[in-house]
Amino acid sequence: MCSDPNSRPPIQPDPDAGATSSHLRLVAADGNTVSAFRADSPGTAGDGVIVLPDYYGLTPFYEALAMRFAEAGVDALAIDYYGRTALPPPRDAGFDHVAHSGRTTWAGLQADIAAAAEELRVQRGVTRLFSIGFCFGGRTSFLLGTLPELEMSGVIGFYGWPVGDFANDSPAPADVTEQLVSPLLGIFGAADPKIGLDDVSAFETALERAPVDHRVLSYAGAPHSFFDRQQADHRDAAEAAWAEVLAFIGAQSVSGPQPG
Repeated sequence: MCSDPNSRPPIQPDPDAGATSSHLRLVAADGNTVSAFRADSPGTAGDGVIVLPDYYGLTPFYEALAMRFAEAGVDALAIDYYGRTALPPPRDAGFDHVAHSGRTTWAGLQADIAAAAEELRVQRGVTRLFSIGFCFGGRTSFLLGTLPELEMSGVIGFYGWPVGDFANDSPAPADVTEQLVSPLLGIFGAADPKIGLDDVSAFETALERAPVDHRVLSYAGAPHSFFDRQQADHRDAAEAAWAEVLAFIGAQSVSGPQPG
């Protein structure tokens, strides 16, 4: 389970926060058109986050999550992955996300994410840039921390696959921890049948070689995709994880380096 059509973030909207939004089409360096949803905070805090979806691509869940960030004072841009192989969202329930995720490439994802980073920095004046991803996007978010050219202030992954081969040619995060240049926050469900405790433990061991700050959290009893309003039994874990995300961003914003 990832973000099915009824999924939404388990965070209450704040309609009085003054956040605004727009749908965009970005152009990557290789010419790909990237469907995106930008949520703008009413302030000028300088923090921004690139939201990396699960296998389903840009769905209402991730648009809503971008809005929750903007309501919390963090500009957000959620992107789709499949501009090279599929029509843009919205997509119906028959969309074969597994087939399309297998046709993505690490190089293509980097190009799309670089376009998102430029959008937030140029159009919104973001000076401290973060990423957050879920499942497919969680793994991708971890890997962004190894790309010095992106100058990420921090990377966050929810139940991102940390070890082994994957749908595309991206490396396993656990295999490249020595290349990390950005602080990392990993969030997992301890009852995830897809990403076992042994996988998380292997990631934690690999992170001991990382030259940057890192933290890995596993929530007892929480399954894969527990950060979802449909997972009402795990609301406490979801609320705690959201608090950790905002604290991580806040800590790096106070003490972390800014791009020169």
